[in-house]
Amino acid sequence: MDKNVGSRYVTREYRTLHEGKDLHYFHLQLKQTDLAIGVDKESYTDSLLSLCEQEIRRLRADLESYIEISPEFYTSFEPVDLLPEAPPLAVAMARAAALAGVGPMAAVAGAFAQGVGEILKNYVHDIIVENGGDIYINTSRERMVAVFAGSSKFSNRIAIKIKSQESPLGICTSSGTVGPSISLGQADAVVIKGINAVLADAAATGAANRVHTAEDLLKAVDYVKTIKGVMGILAIKNDRMAVWGDMEILAL
Repeated sequence: MDKNVGSRYVTREYRTLHEGKDLHYFHLQLKQTDLAIGVDKESYTDSLLSLCEQEIRRLRADLESYIEISPEFYTSFEPVDLLPEAPPLAVAMARAAALAGVGPMAAVAGAFAQGVGEILKNYVHDIIVENGGDIYINTSRERMVAVFAGSSKFSNRIAIKIKSQESPLGICTSSGTVGPSISLGQADAVVIKGINAVLADAAATGAANRVHTAEDLLKAVDYVKTIKGVMGILAIKNDRMAVWGDMEILAL
């Protein structure tokens, strides 16, 4: 279901870099959906794994059924109109895509992270759901999200601080040089902080599409400034970066 292309960076070693010591982590994979889920250790029970698996299956079934009757939803690189039969996940993706000016599938990874996170918040105190670099965070304490930017000198050397009062929120990354997802640009990493992971994912895709050289970084910044719900951006190409908004960058 996800739009994929070949890449050198299709493994998930980066996950070991962001795992919080106070969280219990488990992993779930169904087809292209590959989630790393962290919840506070005090709240974890084995039943959460089953709960998340059921939710992933439900969300995927709803979306796959909708794509069968609306193939344009899957193929379009621009916002599309929804049919009356659209499930809530497709509605959320389409709304984010309309705000960001991209196709709805640009928000699919963030949408699954958001959907699972919203189910979990009824059972736990702290949650991090990561889906291929797209993250839903609901936290009661300060967190740091490490930035992986391929061969850039900034890769794994900087992090974005997340304050508890900001959550829940989405932190999503798009890249033209890292990962299997389609990008029309060549950014090493564009990280968006947004009011939710669905919007952050769509905006990250749109911003990364605009970066082909280091001279394009400010184009990505100018683009996200127009999107309601985007809180900040970090864009990286080679040895240069651009930052705007509420993005506190720390050295690792």
